[in-house]
Amino acid sequence: MNTATTAPAARFRHLVAAEWTKLWSLRSTALVLAAGALTTFGICVNAARVNADRLARQTELPPEPQMVYDPLGAAYVSPAWALLMIVVAAFGASVVFGEYTSGLIRTTFAAVPDRRAVVAAKVAVVTGVMCAVGAAVSGGSFGVTQAILRDHHGMSLADPGALRAVTASALLVPLCALVGMAVGALIRHAAGAVVAVIGLLLVVPQFFSGERYRWVAETENAMPLTAWTRLVLNPGRDYGLGKYPVTVTEAWCVYGAWAGVAVVVGVLAVSRRDV
Repeated sequence: MNTATTAPAARFRHLVAAEWTKLWSLRSTALVLAAGALTTFGICVNAARVNADRLARQTELPPEPQMVYDPLGAAYVSPAWALLMIVVAAFGASVVFGEYTSGLIRTTFAAVPDRRAVVAAKVAVVTGVMCAVGAAVSGGSFGVTQAILRDHHGMSLADPGALRAVTASALLVPLCALVGMAVGALIRHAAGAVVAVIGLLLVVPQFFSGERYRWVAETENAMPLTAWTRLVLNPGRDYGLGKYPVTVTEAWCVYGAWAGVAVVVGVLAVSRRDV
């Protein structure tokens, strides 16, 4: 009689717990995320402080001072958030290529042959952590900058466009991390993956700027950076959206499409390629 027993298959919650442990076992995880978050937060708060001081020193304001300075823009200064995009995208890529370069991925797949389940657990952990980071940075930046600008048309979440901007900025963080994971699964090399994801998110859109040709403008509109820029615009200001503007609905669709494609690419790249 065969007395051999088969070990029960790992449940998804066990895989999530394992990925959580692997993520936080690296000291660099907390350091990198904290550095990126605090730098972004600091730049935005400093921008609000500088502009508050400038506005306070003005002796005569134009008839419509709200057209001079947009308080919502202080919470989401583009260079600061572009830096955060780089940090979280590179971090997302490292979650995948790090296991390949260290050889840990062989041990992982030996313990759990179901590669798709492993990738799904990684996605769940990274998405959850990055949503928390994004919410903290976005909500904190908005709250502090608007408090600094309270005497200069500072906004609240009840104002038009404010909640949308906070939500869009919070979700930009997990979105970039997922794109980074997909690139890391395709390019299993540290330098190559980091350069590729930075180029994809920040450099490629620059090649499609302009409105001479519609397809060029629409390509730019389909990039995450363009979608985020549209979602954080203050609807109470008269901004020129260009000849081929991206709508708010289209911008949200861009978010969803990039996140979905990133997950699919990551799963396929890991499950169909040799370790």
